[in-house]
Parts: sequence; structure tokens; C-alpha cells
Amino acid sequence: MTPVTTFAGRRVALFGLGGSGLATALALQAGGADLVAFDDDPASVGRAAGEGVPTAELREEDWSRLAALVLAPGVPLTHPAPHWTVERAKASGIEVIGDIELFCRERAKIAPDAPFVAITGTNGKSTTTALVAHLLREAGADVQMGGNIGTAILSLAPPGDERVHVIEMSSFQIDLTPSLAPSVGVLMNISPDHLDRHGSMERYAAIKERLVAGAETAIVVIDDAPSRAIYDRRAASGRPVVAIAEDMLPADGYHYEGSRVFATRGTTTRKVAELKGIGSLRGVHNAQNAAVALAVADALGAEEESVVAALATFPGLHHRMEEVGRIGTAVFVNDSKATNADSAEKALASFDDVFWILGGRPKEGGIAPLAAYFPRVAKAYLIGDAAPDFAATLEGAAPYLHCGTLDRAVSAAAADAAASGLDEPVILLSPACASYDQYPNFERRGDHFRDLVRALPGITLKG
Repeated sequence: MTPVTTFAGRRVALFGLGGSGLATALALQAGGADLVAFDDDPASVGRAAGEGVPTAELREEDWSRLAALVLAPGVPLTHPAPHWTVERAKASGIEVIGDIELFCRERAKIAPDAPFVAITGTNGKSTTTALVAHLLREAGADVQMGGNIGTAILSLAPPGDERVHVIEMSSFQIDLTPSLAPSVGVLMNISPDHLDRHGSMERYAAIKERLVAGAETAIVVIDDAPSRAIYDRRAASGRPVVAIAEDMLPADGYHYEGSRVFATRGTTTRKVAELKGIGSLRGVHNAQNAAVALAVADALGAEEESVVAALATFPGLHHRMEEVGRIGTAVFVNDSKATNADSAEKALASFDDVFWILGGRPKEGGIAPLAAYFPRVAKAYLIGDAAPDFAATLEGAAPYLHCGTLDRAVSAAAADAAASGLDEPVILLSPACASYDQYPNFERRGDHFRDLVRALPGITLKG
């Protein structure tokens, strides 16, 4: 745990007692804050009270006594409308902050030079966060990994000069972290997402930019227009910035071609890594992730030979291009994390002869942006709310089957792949949708897929 001492002796309200909220409450208490916490969910309040957290209805609180409102990242800050606690805090002149802001203030107080890597982007940030942490650990660093990837930042060990924090940050978390100034800030990409939460694409991009704007060294993937504009502004400021791109770079940085990663310094470009044969890093999008991770390791002074060697031992993440197992030559891949078309594109681009399981609660634009990949689809298996719309998009472009549920889709796709005679058919769960019509989150959806695959006759499990 990282005790939060910067509010010692002061009254602080906290709203949102899920995983990160409860960790934040305990860290504030450990640091000596006078805390009062609440949540709309009585079960969450009960769990917190059982941990010794003081809980009370915040509507009855004297807000003139409060030093701050600490808000869980899932609670609306601005759109579609501010949560009532935010309105009350603003009316009382109280700052509204999140758990990563508390970490940043503690770092500034006790170890201002402690290495802190913050990573954001619409897609790819979780894999890149895990890959950066893996490479740095293999290079001998004491690494703490958390944030949006799963472990609340204040549950991690405190910052220290010999300890590296590698933190994934969502736009929600950035919005609650006004003093964000990491040692290394990474922007992976920007595409439309969470616009209901931020109001517009412009505001969403501006929030993402704050992470790299405050960083000592910024690393920016410049393969989309909003990110390239952010890179250009950072470069114009004269502050350190490293470009990552799929094509040869106009400046120092890293680029990737297929499975190869290159570094450019001045007029010299050299290959630094070959990813072919690393199953956890297949696909061009993972070449991008590897390029970013190598750039972060370089910015922190890690020895190149050891981090490049560590690429081959990266285990990957569950639900992100995760190979579950094989039946004969058929491969089953769990990419449940692909909750939008842009993310699903990465998986479709990585395979030929795809038996594609997709659907759920659709995002704006559906799967129309993926039309260029439909020739790779041997057959599609449609589940969830999106099935009728996706069928209309696929009509005449790829064969499809309405399955409704994941168990039917896995059974049908496995049978069709076995009968196809293809050299390496891929049964791919890459839904291009949110899970909320049938599952509470993408993890549960991916776990169900994994369980269904493991139950198939003749399966040889990965690992």
C-alpha cells in the first residue's frame, strides 16, 4: 500500500467504493486523513464498513469542512452530466480528484525523482503496460504495475528512487489527475471512444494529451491524425519527445515493419528486434506495442540487450489475442478485450482463414470499418444485441450464422473449422462490441469462451 499522507488531519470525502475506491479509502486512512466515504451500492458500502472505513450518506455531510472530494474514475465528472457529488464540491469550492492524483502528490512529497511511467491510448495500452513492466523486471528493476490494468495504484508499494511504477491510465483517470507529470508519458493512439463520457472527440483527445504534455519524456505513436498533432505540438515545445510509427520516421524514434522493430538515431537506422515466432506478440499492432516498450526502456536507461531478449518471454495478457488451445491445426484465440471495431481490426489483420465470433452491445459505427478484412473471414458467428445489424453489414461480403449465444457460436465455429480442410483455421473471439448485453464485463465473456474451448473434445491447451 501507498499511505496517502498529503491529507493527514484533514476531512476528505470519497465517493465510489469499488476496487480502486476501497483501496483509496484504506490508503487515505493509513495516511491519517479524516475520511468519510459512500457509494450508491449498499453492498459496496457494507464491504468498506467491514474493512473499517467510515461510511455515511454524503448528502448529510457538512461540505464546508471538506478539503477534497476523491472520486472513483467510473463516476461521471462532466458528461453526460456531473454526478451530484461533483456539483456539490464545485459549489463548495472543493477540488475533485482521483486516486492517481493522490499517488502523484505522495510521489512529489516523498520521492519526486521516483521513476513513473504512465501509459494511455484508446487501444493497446494494457498489453503495452504489461510488456513494459515485463521488460523492466527482466532487466532487474523493482517494478510496480497497476492503474487501469487491474491493481489500484494505491495498493502498490510506495514510490522510491529505485522502484519503477508502470501505470495504465484511462481518460477517466487522467481527467481526475491535474498534477500528472510522469517521468515517461506514453500515448498509444486516439480513436473515438467514451464520447458519451467526454462530450466530443476534441475533448477526449485533449484529455489524452495532458498525459504526455506533463511528462518529462513523451513517447507518442504518430499513426493517427490526433496523435500526430499532439506529437507535433510536443516537438514544437522543445521538450523531449520520441516518435513511434509504422513507417520510417522523420525524426529520432522507433518504427516497425511487419514483425521487425527499428530504431532511428540521427541519420542511422538499425533493426533492434525481430518478433516473428513470439506468439504473444503476433500482429502488426503488437510490433507497435513492442516498439513503444523498447522506447520506454531506453528512456529509463535499461540495457538494450536484456530488454530485447525479454520480448521472447512475454506471456501476454488474458483476453488479448490469447491463444487458448488447438484441435489439430485449428487455433482458438480469445480476444474478448476487442470491444470496438478498431481493436478487432488488430486481430483480423493478424490471421487468415478466420472463423470469427462477434457481437454484443454495439459501438457507434458497428463493423463497417472492418470491411477490408471480410475476405479473411471464412465464416462469422453472430451473438448478442448486435447480430441483426452485423448480419446486414456482412451480407454478400462473408458467410455468417446467427448463433445468439457464445456456447452455440463456439460449437458451430469449431465444427466448421474442423470440416474446412484449411491449413490453420483460426476460431477467433473478437467481438467488436461491449459485453454488457450478456456479460458484466469483457473478462467474464473471455473466461466463458476459454471454458467452452477447454471442454471441446481433442483440445490441446496452450501452456
